[in-house]
Amino acid sequence: MREITGHQVNGCNESLKIEVLDEPGEGGACHKYYISTPDLLVACPIEFQDGPVSRQANGLTHEALIAIVIDRLEGFQRGPFACLENAAALHHLHAAQMALHERTRARLARGVEGTHEQ
Repeated sequence: MREITGHQVNGCNESLKIEVLDEPGEGGACHKYYISTPDLLVACPIEFQDGPVSRQANGLTHEALIAIVIDRLEGFQRGPFACLENAAALHHLHAAQMALHERTRARLARGVEGTHEQ
């Protein structure tokens, strides 16, 4: 197992332990993560798509995770916690989402979506 610490910026985030539970797959990325707190009030396994993308997902996609974070930040922007930093984060998340969609469209156009081909 390997621990990720890039999220640690304050006490709340420092109390969240993120562990990588598997080795990188054929594409070079890991698939299984586990987020927990010392008292296990939070215990959240996260499993990403493993293998080529097909019609039926077998795990979370980057696009789905980004969509969730966008939804939360848009909610904060409609409420009392709107700020320039949230707006900047939203801008970059939308750019990331668009880049991933462009990658998928290009793979579909080349006929390699759902394979390990480039």
